[in-house]
Amino acid sequence: MRLSHIDYNSIKEKALKGRYITHNHITPILKDLPAVFKLEEIGRSVKDLPIYTVTFGNGPKKILMWSQMHGNESTTTKAIFDLFNLIVGSSKISSTILSTCTIKIIPILNPDGAMVYTRMNANIVDLNRDAQERSQPESKVLRNCYEHFKPDFCFNLHGQRTIFNVGNSSKPATVSFLAPAFDKERNISFTRAQSMRLIVAMNQELQESIPGQIGRYDDGFNANCVGDTFQMLNIPTILFEAGHYPNDYDREETRKFIFIAMLKAIDVISSDTLENYDQSAYFEIPDNNKLFFDILIKNVHIIDPIKYKEGDSLGILYKEVLKNEQITFEASLEKSGNLEGYFGHKTYDCTSENDFSYLKSATFAKLI
Repeated sequence: MRLSHIDYNSIKEKALKGRYITHNHITPILKDLPAVFKLEEIGRSVKDLPIYTVTFGNGPKKILMWSQMHGNESTTTKAIFDLFNLIVGSSKISSTILSTCTIKIIPILNPDGAMVYTRMNANIVDLNRDAQERSQPESKVLRNCYEHFKPDFCFNLHGQRTIFNVGNSSKPATVSFLAPAFDKERNISFTRAQSMRLIVAMNQELQESIPGQIGRYDDGFNANCVGDTFQMLNIPTILFEAGHYPNDYDREETRKFIFIAMLKAIDVISSDTLENYDQSAYFEIPDNNKLFFDILIKNVHIIDPIKYKEGDSLGILYKEVLKNEQITFEASLEKSGNLEGYFGHKTYDCTSENDFSYLKSATFAKLI
């Protein structure tokens, strides 16, 4: 199935936008879902907020997804609600999914972290490093859900920073994937190979829309990570990482590509076409690298020849700060010196008269 014909704007959930997505934002939408969806509260967070699942479909192929395990990674949550809207429509795609699959989704696993826009939960624990000990209530909720549902596939939905590029190119890693390892040697079991094939299918689909902007996440093994743990339990698991698209700090474009990737994966599972994709093509997807700054300022010695050497550059990253229920982006100097080989989502060069004048303004004075 090619997805280019889908009118994404018609199914995009307009009530969810921006980076700050919380329990308060999604609950009214969840409560208003039609009867095709089954809404359940499956547990409570450290601060006693409800953790919900939404289940739809009655087919034999079972897919479990969870989003916002890290509270500040909300792009995939928005894409989930776009998927709900697709299912509501009386299309051939939705009817096929409903008849062939049973899909269970946890829209926000870490509602406490989402409220204060942090990676950690309320006990300052990274839930994605708690898969073995399961010391936190949210970790127990996910594992209990997994054990009761007994999925055939797991989608672990995350977001990544603006620093990631694809390979050694100047293209941002707008979407990245990982077939998690199940052992230190990073061997390929049958189930890990299935994860790889699914990623190959999604990569092929996304290359039509964002060529060269799909990366492969590092597969270093860590048994404390949930994806690695579920892969160890012989369930094909895929890590989704929603990254940066040019001039899209609210991740409204990226959510569309995550939606397309999820839908492609579901279609491949639904149609039993996984074996059509060569697992070796997984390794042709370039690695994620960390070669981007939000702002790169070149030849900064022209502004301050005492402080900087000739040819020095500044690498500036934005800090995402929650203010009045909005995310603001505050510039902070990350690195200076010889930054040959790095890229900027915005690049200024002090040898340019226009750039020089702008960089001398109050906007950059405290950074330079």
